[in-house]
Amino acid sequence: MTEKWQLTGTYFEACNCDAACPCVFLSDPTEEDCTALVGWHVDKGNFQDVSLDGLNIALAVHSPGNMAEVKWRAALYFDDRADKDQQNALTQIFTGQAGGHLAQLVSHVGDVLGIKTAPIDYEGNGKQRRLRVADVAEAEIEAIAGQGGEDVTIEGHPLCIAPGQTFVVARSKRLKYEDYGLHWEISNKNGFYSPFAYQGG
Repeated sequence: MTEKWQLTGTYFEACNCDAACPCVFLSDPTEEDCTALVGWHVDKGNFQDVSLDGLNIALAVHSPGNMAEVKWRAALYFDDRADKDQQNALTQIFTGQAGGHLAQLVSHVGDVLGIKTAPIDYEGNGKQRRLRVADVAEAEIEAIAGQGGEDVTIEGHPLCIAPGQTFVVARSKRLKYEDYGLHWEISNKNGFYSPFAYQGG
């Protein structure tokens, strides 16, 4: 029997596509591949009786082509503030073992480069989001101003990290990653952010 769990909070991502990234519409990336860093901040969460409140998670992804058609390489990072029970819970959830939407997301991964704990700082301030994972990853994005200064948003997209949510289109100030033989350092590219709500069991 699958354990009952739920998570709510905020997420953002930054990638090497031009804004707005066509991968969410199952189209080819604007470059030959797609390299992305995704961060989640859990406002409220539990796995059975294990609280996951306030923890951060990060995922680095490399897709060598259309994300709906090829398998990804991915590395997963958990907040080093998590104790062993919390690490076990996050592992089950974010590797898809506990079911729910994340199991669908993980089904795109063909090569897990590694799973490790690290200091993760997540900041959300107005229209800006920032993530830092130890000395291996950093991303900072800011919402693109639309008509009348309003946010540019997308909803109902088929390839989504946060189903049922409307996400804001952003542009990166910085995206840097260096681990597992991968290295990216770019700016002025695509970003998205939104709330998320996952559950399983």
